[in-house]
Amino acid sequence: MFQAPSVFQRAPLPPATREPEPRHEQTLTATAPRPAPGPGARGAAAPVPATARKRDPYFDNVKYLAIVLVAVAHAWEPVMDGSRATRALYMIVYTFHMPAFILISGYFSRSFDMTPPKVKRLITSVAVPYVLFETAYSLFKRYADDSPDMAISLIDPFFLTWFLIALFIWRVTTPIWRTLRHPLPVALAIAVLASVSPEIGDDLDLQRVLQFLPFFVLGLLMKPEHFQLVRRREVRLLSLPLFAGALLFAYWIAPRMQLGWLYRANSAQEMDAPWWSGAVMTLAMFGCALALTVGFLAWVPGRARWFTALGAGTICGYLLHGFLIKGAEYAGLFDRYTWLSDPVGLIVVSLTAAVAVTLMCTPLVGRALKWATEPDLKWAFRKDPAGR
Repeated sequence: MFQAPSVFQRAPLPPATREPEPRHEQTLTATAPRPAPGPGARGAAAPVPATARKRDPYFDNVKYLAIVLVAVAHAWEPVMDGSRATRALYMIVYTFHMPAFILISGYFSRSFDMTPPKVKRLITSVAVPYVLFETAYSLFKRYADDSPDMAISLIDPFFLTWFLIALFIWRVTTPIWRTLRHPLPVALAIAVLASVSPEIGDDLDLQRVLQFLPFFVLGLLMKPEHFQLVRRREVRLLSLPLFAGALLFAYWIAPRMQLGWLYRANSAQEMDAPWWSGAVMTLAMFGCALALTVGFLAWVPGRARWFTALGAGTICGYLLHGFLIKGAEYAGLFDRYTWLSDPVGLIVVSLTAAVAVTLMCTPLVGRALKWATEPDLKWAFRKDPAGR
């Protein structure tokens, strides 16, 4: 029985001839050539063993490049205040890197329907890692940052663990979005209402869950031909002036714009802005993020590269790189070595973050951390009468 993969897991680009269901992380594309029938075969060719088919590496490339941008942007946060250019680059990256992740996550959640196998997969690959790493990050801050009052709370996600609880909520609601006739306008309306509703509070980081929701819903609506369209040469060429213009605009607006609009973690009122600005900025940021996401996806290589296999380990890269960033912060590294805010220092910080997250995505780390990211919890579930 198929189990929907998470955004971090390997999943190929399905064929464009029909709208397929997303596949398990080890499922391969059906676009590989089938062998000719043997002498005794009749009719259609015999099925091709799964091991003989060829994967489409595009989505693994997307996930690896996106996780590198996530790690580098996190590394810039403690050192970018002295550089307007770095702040502008940070704003550009933050505008699209999580929307891209979320859109891909929605795309591979299209067949989620709350059947027992998929629910089990959701619990083991999303809910359990959330509990483990939310606890680990809280304890890390408590002892590494000498913060004995730091509580372990599964209701208030700490740092980057918000994405796991958000993914859990989005995926559970997938059948609803697949049922609605116009799900994207509904999701945008919910995001707008969230941006003007300070009473939502911090529980489960619902502001982020709701304000990023349209990207997940858009992913649910995507089809293989949409990605083929995005990867056309014309789109790549158009993305060049798009990114150039975005960078110039970001450089101009960097000293004037609150970064909270990028994080989507607060309402407009909580950022001391007029309530109506929440609606305006939600729609404006959705348009900007979508345009830059398309530009990013257009330049991701479709063929296998040296980093393609690392796309299967982005869950480890995502969850582990935060310890490196927070550890350096707790140790006062950025305060002690102020030269890290200089141009050379920013290059060092960027390269260090990129290399570190790359190593964290390697298969060796994935195998070592499998007990936390994909635990075997068969003992915790009832046996499915259907044998699934």
